[in-house]
Amino acid sequence: MSNGAEDRERHAEGGTWSGADGAQAFAAVEAATDWLLGYPFVFAALARRTGGTGGTAGTPGDLTLVDYGCGPGGVADRAARELGVRVVGVDASPEMLALARAGAPAVAEYHLVEDGRVTGLPDECADAVMCNHVLASLPTQEAVLAVFTEIRRLLRPGGLLVLLTTDPDCAGLEYASLRIGGTGDGALRPDEELTLRLRRTDGSWQEVHNHAWPVSVLPELLEHSGFRAVVQERPTVDEAAALADPALVAAYDWTAERARPPLVVTTALAG
Repeated sequence: MSNGAEDRERHAEGGTWSGADGAQAFAAVEAATDWLLGYPFVFAALARRTGGTGGTAGTPGDLTLVDYGCGPGGVADRAARELGVRVVGVDASPEMLALARAGAPAVAEYHLVEDGRVTGLPDECADAVMCNHVLASLPTQEAVLAVFTEIRRLLRPGGLLVLLTTDPDCAGLEYASLRIGGTGDGALRPDEELTLRLRRTDGSWQEVHNHAWPVSVLPELLEHSGFRAVVQERPTVDEAAALADPALVAAYDWTAERARPPLVVTTALAG
């Protein structure tokens, strides 16, 4: 019989975060690079739309943000606290949702994704949706389009989607909490298998077998799914100094992140 650590490795290496052990493994990912160059910029984009600085009418507390692929809920919880909006987490894993319910009290409610549709949420119920690192788990273009189409269903016309992805072409560099498989010598095709190594909170690393979705293909797929005004941003370490936790900024030298920032934030409006 395998122990818990072996089970976490098996689930991670299987390409999914399935089951209770997979959910626990995902919750143990450190994500330092994401918290420097990813999530603060996702929150900033959402704040520009929902935080009283223009965009959607109404006070922040009146607005609903869906975290599509919320996992164990840590990012959704932080968004609820920082943005002051009503946050709803959705995920295809019941085990992820169980972790989120237990550890993310600022999130208003959670819903399961079944057969590609969020259960219990009606059409046009959200003012904004964030979708962080979900695409890498999707094996086909049809699967990506299905996720975009479901997100479009949830958004009110003019609602904002903020999408955080890793650039699969940033291979061969040693980021603080991320290693992207390959040498970086050639561009990967859409849906090509890609191995990521993610740093755990205990300092060890785990491999995850994902799929490459070059950021250059995303605008066309979004427009095909009913979105418009697609904009892409590649955050830099210098820009992060004004947004990220100062203790995190000082924790690493961020050499690779400075040389080739690996994360891209894509925003789009529901047409």
